[in-house]
Amino acid sequence: MAHQHGKRNGQMGELIYRSELKHVISCADGLVIKSRLAHALRRDAHADSDGSYHVRSLYFDTPDNRAYHDKLDGVPMREKFRIRFYNLDPRFIRLEKKIKRYGGGAKLMARLSEAQTRQIMDGEIGFLRESEQALLREFYVRMKADRLQPRTIVDYRRTAYLCAAGNVRVTVDSDIRASISSLDLFDPDLPTASAFDPNKCILEVKFDEFLPAYIQELIQLNNCSATAASKYTACRIYM
Repeated sequence: MAHQHGKRNGQMGELIYRSELKHVISCADGLVIKSRLAHALRRDAHADSDGSYHVRSLYFDTPDNRAYHDKLDGVPMREKFRIRFYNLDPRFIRLEKKIKRYGGGAKLMARLSEAQTRQIMDGEIGFLRESEQALLREFYVRMKADRLQPRTIVDYRRTAYLCAAGNVRVTVDSDIRASISSLDLFDPDLPTASAFDPNKCILEVKFDEFLPAYIQELIQLNNCSATAASKYTACRIYM
């Protein structure tokens, strides 16, 4: 099974859905897992010297908060749009469409410039209609038809590990924070508040056909269960 990202040009080809496991764990367990994985897998290229990096995402939703309620209600087929960048560096920004289908997940992505992102934040979206990138054109249609609008900014620190076998990606997210009075994606001093128990982290494991046994062993925890925890829904309480 090939893994199609739609990363380079936002084209809307056939999607391959990846398996996703998500767990809420203690930060102490998170340190143990990161120590184990650091010796066995390679770190994500975005990482700073400490192995982690900052992720900031601006999420969009309808006036009746469809994406929010679909997640809370466990709707098996759902979608949401966000704009994301890393380490507050505006040179690499992406629009992402996250798609969930009965436990599997897929993601389409398209590049945006800082100027284009600011236009979207200001409601000036006409340029999207003429884009060569299919995902940006779809975003224009969805913003018009569904009246999508910016809803919240989610900030957190991420440590990520990669394995080519099975196309595995393991992430540990901590210090999950939500914007509380502003939706300025580029504000380095964005007012935020903790949106998650500061003693807890979110462990996510994504893979294609299989999860190698040795990785299963590395992330094995005694007090850990699958959860529907969502950074987006946790952060929406403030906006």
